Amino acid sequence: MRSKDLEGILVVSVEQAVAAPYLSSRLAEAGARVIKIERPEGDFARGYDRLVHGESAYFVWLNRGKESVCLDLREAAARDVLHAMIARADVFIQNLAPGAIDRLGFAPADLRAAHPRLITVSISGYGDEGPFRHLKAYDLLVQAETGLSSITGTPEGMARVGVSVCDISAGMTAHQAVLQALFARERTGEGRHIAVSLFHALADWMNVPYLQYVYGGKAAPRSGLLHPTIAPYGAYTCGDGKAVLFSIQSEREWHQFCTQVLSQPDLPADARFRDNTARVANRPELDRIIAAAFQTQTREVMADRLEAARIAYGRVSSLEDLARHPQIRLVEVATPSGPVTMLAPGVLVDGAQAELGPVPDLGAHTAAVMAEFAPRT
Repeated sequence: MRSKDLEGILVVSVEQAVAAPYLSSRLAEAGARVIKIERPEGDFARGYDRLVHGESAYFVWLNRGKESVCLDLREAAARDVLHAMIARADVFIQNLAPGAIDRLGFAPADLRAAHPRLITVSISGYGDEGPFRHLKAYDLLVQAETGLSSITGTPEGMARVGVSVCDISAGMTAHQAVLQALFARERTGEGRHIAVSLFHALADWMNVPYLQYVYGGKAAPRSGLLHPTIAPYGAYTCGDGKAVLFSIQSEREWHQFCTQVLSQPDLPADARFRDNTARVANRPELDRIIAAAFQTQTREVMADRLEAARIAYGRVSSLEDLARHPQIRLVEVATPSGPVTMLAPGVLVDGAQAELGPVPDLGAHTAAVMAEFAPRT
């Protein structure tokens, strides 16, 4: 059933791309009414691809359960309607280019002064202060700027994280901040301003390599699908060309692995592999031994051996593997071009999956919402 936890909460969002739509989509899933303000030509994420029977995969994922209203905020009449919406809103979200929302007459400080219960949210590339505050930013740019790229990839070269991790981290950070603000407002009656940047949200996720470098002088190496400080912990290709990734977390597991998976019970006595420090120092020799053993069997045989030995493992899945994975949960979402079956949100509440609202066509709610919020004369 559709969640009603945030029923009665009105969210107005001048949003585009990924980070702000991620935030507002999660509020919509919780029962809030979300009015998505789009430019007349639409959120540019609508055009990222046409792969979901004509719809954008990004847009379908991030905009279910919202109302789409097209407003040209360069026009005074459109700004008047938006002001009327905000006057009745609980949350106002925006992620326009730096300074744009202020120039349009919707500076968060002014809105908060006029509407003390309002929670305002600004999502930017680098935040509201500092020398980079004026810069536009996109996901891959920030992956590079935060140093994530320097620890992602292989020794031969850096790589992009395969999903929009900066945008998602900013959206998640903003989501938890909005829920906290709504809870606090129940006690105080006061709203607040929330500022989240792609850079700072992802920089928080970089704390382990940052602390290791600043205090330990150690820069995390790019190690592909091998753990940089634990061995063996990584992916190994089996005889059928498919890889399985496993993790050894203790000396007990190391002994079990050698005995039950490799059938080499004497290997732990080898001084090169006597503990994790030694195994990391001698990883090339260890990897050759493991790779040779794994090449003799298929991935499923090795997965069965690892499971029998109670070693944590995971298949290195392709997207085809994911689409057929026995553990996935799916949900159907209505879109303007027909129903779409997609991966479900990651949470169950009391064993139940959220019911997701439809993805709106561009401007589908413009007329109704403008009539509802038309400034009274």
